[in-house]
Amino acid sequence: MIRRLFYLSLGAFLAFWVMRRLQALHPTHVVRRTADGAAGMLARVRDFTSDALGEAAERETQLRVRFGLDNAEIDN
Repeated sequence: MIRRLFYLSLGAFLAFWVMRRLQALHPTHVVRRTADGAAGMLARVRDFTSDALGEAAERETQLRVRFGLDNAEIDN
C-alpha cells in the first residue's frame, strides 16, 4: 500500500513538473525571455561602452597634460 502511494505521488509530481516545463516552452514565453535577455545584454553593452569612452577621455586628458599637448597647433 505504501509503495503504491509512493508511486502515485511520484507520478503526480512528474506529471506536474512535465506540464510546467511544457508551458515554459510556449512560444510567447520563449519570445518574452529572449526579448528580456536581449534588452539586458544591450544595457550591459551600453554601460560598458560608456565606461570605456569615459576612461579613454580621461586617459587622453592625462596624456595631453603630461606631454603638453593642450596648446599644440593642429597641422592641416
